[in-house]
Amino acid sequence: MPTVKMTSHLYRFFPALEDRAITVPAGSVAEVLQAVNQLAPGFTDYILDERGALRRHVYLSVDDTIVVDRKALSDRVPEHGVVYIFQALSGG
Repeated sequence: MPTVKMTSHLYRFFPALEDRAITVPAGSVAEVLQAVNQLAPGFTDYILDERGALRRHVYLSVDDTIVVDRKALSDRVPEHGVVYIFQALSGG
């Protein structure tokens, strides 16, 4: 099963995920995110916009490759892959 890891900032908003290894079934990035949302309701509301695309400030990678399809989230997550979720820093 793939593993999902994220920046500590996100764990602060979803403490149910903080002290556990997050493993979910393999599939598309969209399916992986929905599985995480089942563990921590509201998770996808935080990282996806109203159309289901990644928010501008959120980036995902599968293993060492940044997710290409930010709208439909169709990139595949292999059985033993790692999904990294992180937020871009912005401001001035």
